[in-house]
Amino acid sequence: MGEAAGAGLPAGAGGEFTTTHWSVVVAAGQGGSPQSTEALENLCRTYWYPLYAYVRRRGYEPPDAQDLTQAFFVHLLGKDFLRGVTPAKGRFRSFLLACLKHFLVDQSERARTAKRGGGQPLLPLDAAGAESRYRQEPADTADPQTLYERQWALTVLDRVLNRLQAEFAAAGKAAVFEQVQSFLVGDKGGQTYAELASASGTTEGALKMMVCRMRQRYRELFQEEIAHTVAAPDDIEEERRYLFSILAR
Repeated sequence: MGEAAGAGLPAGAGGEFTTTHWSVVVAAGQGGSPQSTEALENLCRTYWYPLYAYVRRRGYEPPDAQDLTQAFFVHLLGKDFLRGVTPAKGRFRSFLLACLKHFLVDQSERARTAKRGGGQPLLPLDAAGAESRYRQEPADTADPQTLYERQWALTVLDRVLNRLQAEFAAAGKAAVFEQVQSFLVGDKGGQTYAELASASGTTEGALKMMVCRMRQRYRELFQEEIAHTVAAPDDIEEERRYLFSILAR
């Protein structure tokens, strides 16, 4: 890490509001557009697992949960979906769960057991991986909605960490990221700054500066990820606080 101590972070965008995902869907209103449909599909690809976890916690067995999750996305991505979207539906997290609840109520026994999607195009989902993840969920008494929101928050954090790691890798600093990522969110893995600096051939001050910059970029990426799921810049900070409150429970 010696050469990295004095180096800056990989170049990245600032904290401007992103207008490419949920805000695009909401702005489409009654008309819809190819761009808004693509934006909605991108969001669904990102946040499908919290929905799967919600359905499983509702008591559905894995095959039924997989079928229902896929069928829900077929329903959600249908051409008439955007007619129900209005500017009042500000957070994708809340809107998506409300849609899923309504969908589950409307499902007949035949729909629950039908082949996923009824022959319509499917959103690629890792069904086996989803069930493996679900089996690792804490054996607590969290209700389905609490589990959904917790997994939503964790998905946001995972995406932020993956984006930050990719930026470092693209800048040829993958090793730097691996060495200091444990300091990113306060988990030092038992090492002190002095110990890691000594092992890496740099100074403690230089290491602390690197971590400080990483944390700043982490916060920027976190803001960007949240911006994809809200309809207006004013909603970002409230959503950020809410997601952290979920993780603190």
